[in-house]
Amino acid sequence: MVPVYGAVVDSQTRCKHYHTKKDIIAIKFKCCNKYYPCYRCHEECEDHPISVWKKEEFGETAILCGVCRTEYTIHRYLQMDRCSHCGFQWNEGCKKHYHLYFQFEENSGRP
Repeated sequence: MVPVYGAVVDSQTRCKHYHTKKDIIAIKFKCCNKYYPCYRCHEECEDHPISVWKKEEFGETAILCGVCRTEYTIHRYLQMDRCSHCGFQWNEGCKKHYHLYFQFEENSGRP
């Protein structure tokens, strides 16, 4: 089983910061190669700054569905609104934090 670090509150990777029904993904942080439910969990547990995934690295497996534990590449995750394996919907509000995890193309507003 893939370990998820941080203030995890249940078996589906929800944390003390984000714990709605749809908060079921964990993100592998490039800087430490560890899965965390959110950037705040990473900040609380690590002593280094977050490194964002560059566009050319979007083929890396870095997203974990907390329900079925399926891992996705960043590229695939950005194309989906739910897990293609178990069908559970992901929190659309995560898009507000994409800039903390993924490199944006200049002036596009999208990763």
